[in-house]
Amino acid sequence: MNLSDLGNRICLLGPSNSGKSTFANAIARKRGLEAVHLDQLFHLPNTDWQQRPRDEFIALHDAAIAGERWVIDGNYSVCMPQRFRRATGLILLDISTPMSLLRYFRRTLFETGRLGALEGGRDSVKWDMIHHIAVTTQRNRRKYRAMFEDIDLPKLQLSSLRAIKQCFREWGLTPD
Repeated sequence: MNLSDLGNRICLLGPSNSGKSTFANAIARKRGLEAVHLDQLFHLPNTDWQQRPRDEFIALHDAAIAGERWVIDGNYSVCMPQRFRRATGLILLDISTPMSLLRYFRRTLFETGRLGALEGGRDSVKWDMIHHIAVTTQRNRRKYRAMFEDIDLPKLQLSSLRAIKQCFREWGLTPD
């Protein structure tokens, strides 16, 4: 599959810390699309990942998908129906839970200024996030795979870091 086969409105789904934001930014640069990071819409800037009110998040989400050229990373199933109606392509990053945990610890302990980070926020190791990756993600993984299978869009599933890196090479993408 070529990157252009996914169109100009691409959704990136996958577990936390699978590389969705990095992938979205690389695609945005390559294709001249707007990169939209749902974590930044869902959380208030300059906080320690404090959630926005639900209706405010949905309004921000719906405004973002109203555009004609975007790549959006994140799950947030409350908004998936309208996002999928507007999407022209879908990528599912489906890396393992141990890899997601490893990436979570690496990014929170050693990385600063990472892509998709919350403006004015500071990443730190949180028990709630560890639980989310280790427990909640398992249920969500099955749900997202089923959605992926059912959706009638050009789509690509990448189930390992090796597959993601290969896709970067084949599409001529560069991580920031």
